[in-house]
Amino acid sequence: MTNSEEYRQFRFTLPPGATEILLVRHGESQPAREDRPFRKVDGQGDPPLAAVGEEQAELVAKRLEHEDLDGIYVTTLRRTHQTAEPLAKRLGLIPAVEPGMREVNLGEWEGGLFRIRVAQRHPVAQRMYEQERWDVIPGAESTEDFTARIRDALTRIAAAHPDRRVAVFTHGGTIGQVVSMATGSRPFAFIEADNASITQLVVWDERWVIRRFNDTAHLDPRFTVRTEPLN
Repeated sequence: MTNSEEYRQFRFTLPPGATEILLVRHGESQPAREDRPFRKVDGQGDPPLAAVGEEQAELVAKRLEHEDLDGIYVTTLRRTHQTAEPLAKRLGLIPAVEPGMREVNLGEWEGGLFRIRVAQRHPVAQRMYEQERWDVIPGAESTEDFTARIRDALTRIAAAHPDRRVAVFTHGGTIGQVVSMATGSRPFAFIEADNASITQLVVWDERWVIRRFNDTAHLDPRFTVRTEPLN
């Protein structure tokens, strides 16, 4: 006799004890100028959001306001605070600061100089991309140190929110490193997350799963978000 029971295709469900982490890149920050470097916080450039970044923050809030979030995290840098603020207000949550999720330290190229040197195709910037290591820049953080502090930070966050979902407002380099760690990819394979994009990570025990990367549907209905020239 034939077994007529039907089996639908599997749909992902959060494993028991796991934590779903929505990694939100901050909105676009103010343009860099060589004659007017950004102020620094603990040695890292700390520009505020540009006007377009503030608009992006509102769109992030509109996208996530109906999600059941157990918490919101930001880094020590104000662009993440400003991006998280509209969502935090709508949900009545006070963001917690997680320093370990801050951007990679760019050493002598902090304060906005990194953006300028990349736009200028500086030889050190070209070598950095070829070797896929931030510490090609003098004084910059090593991949090993960057990876270790991100892993420690995400382990802390996951341990505090088992079986729940949180949003972590962070940075492009950090998101790229997280996805590289989760997938075992090249170090720079995922460093181009758009401003105000959402990347979905599931953490349980030692296993990390990427559910989505660089989701920008809330910013523009088109498949891609058109980028503007560097200032």
